[in-house]
Amino acid sequence: MKIEALNKIANSDVKRLFANFISLLVLQGANYILPLLILPYLIRTIGVENFGILSFAEATITYFMIITDYGFNSTATRWISVHRDNKQKVTEIFSAVLTAKFLLMFLSAIILTILLFISDRFYEHKEVYIFTFGMVIGQVLFPTWFFQGYEKMKYIAYLNTILKILSTVSIFIFVTEQSDFYIVPILNALGTIIAGIWSFFIIKKDFGISFCFQSIEKVIFYFKDGWHLFLSTIAVVMYTSTNIVILGVISSDHSLVGHYSIAEKIIMITAAFGSLIDRAIFPHFSKIWINSQHEYYQKFNNILILLISIMSIFTIFLHFFNDFIMLLIAGEKIEISSDILAILAFAIIFMPLGSLYSNSFVIQEKNIYVTKVTIMTMIFNLLLVPLLTWKYSVYGMAYGVVLVNMFHIFLNVFYFNRIKSKDF
Repeated sequence: MKIEALNKIANSDVKRLFANFISLLVLQGANYILPLLILPYLIRTIGVENFGILSFAEATITYFMIITDYGFNSTATRWISVHRDNKQKVTEIFSAVLTAKFLLMFLSAIILTILLFISDRFYEHKEVYIFTFGMVIGQVLFPTWFFQGYEKMKYIAYLNTILKILSTVSIFIFVTEQSDFYIVPILNALGTIIAGIWSFFIIKKDFGISFCFQSIEKVIFYFKDGWHLFLSTIAVVMYTSTNIVILGVISSDHSLVGHYSIAEKIIMITAAFGSLIDRAIFPHFSKIWINSQHEYYQKFNNILILLISIMSIFTIFLHFFNDFIMLLIAGEKIEISSDILAILAFAIIFMPLGSLYSNSFVIQEKNIYVTKVTIMTMIFNLLLVPLLTWKYSVYGMAYGVVLVNMFHIFLNVFYFNRIKSKDF
């Protein structure tokens, strides 16, 4: 009887993990694949230069998305996962984290306003930056961390997908000439904002959780809890989205930014598949760590091997079939983007592994190592990538990105093994 009970529990865990993965796949598919589907249309309609302007604006606004996220997608997920049977505690976490995110959003809006008025380069396309900031509002309203903590991603995956599809269809309808490029961020933002508002009704109806004002002490507690992850995430953006900003500043060529962005989007979509596996198992692994560290390390190694195997296949495919993929994705042969894609393909192996190791440090309550690794990687990136970009233009940047991701994983493995050796 005990064996049957254990088998039922194991099967239940596997089914839940698979359901979470499928839900995340649908959710991220809407976030990445749908924009990829409209790439050919956008490039032909608004042109590579305007696409570069949009990409530069997105890279800039990403800083504010990182500020408002503040690492809560990991820390709040962990807290919700641990206390999900305690409705009072969940209400506290939900409300305090939302309060913190709204405060950070207002701070971000102030910073953006100042930036627009002190820089002619930003002021020239101020409408694009303001409309793109709508993505920040949508992210704040959309509590992915809440549903991840409950391992109930299906509640929002399909809602998000429907709204993303509507946004995509709207782009085909309303963006018909080059001057319409500013409409793209409006439509993208509206989808996330509506999804965020709708999710509040779902949380109230199906989970019985409502927003309640919390004491400043509780809000500060969650700020402190996410501090190290916030620093590490800021560091991460310094060697991801900052690279597009660096390219734009050094080259002063929106077309070159557009070429790089096309290849990067393909890479990020592919790498996101590996990250989905990590995000789906994160709440489950949090509980395993509490019950058995030995079992945790065993399953961690299994997931590590799985990720390396899957991402290696993607790397080989994107590198050797880069011309075909670019023709398929962009609707035309773009030599610069194709060459960049072939180089960046080697970074795909390392990108999901970084997320796997970072979440492992969070699970083990070793957030300080996340901060150390990402800050050192950020410094390495800021020293290497601008130099390579200045000397070899966009190709130097692509090689720099690969080297930075390799360095990032080397540091993660080093600190992970140090922790593991102390545990056993």
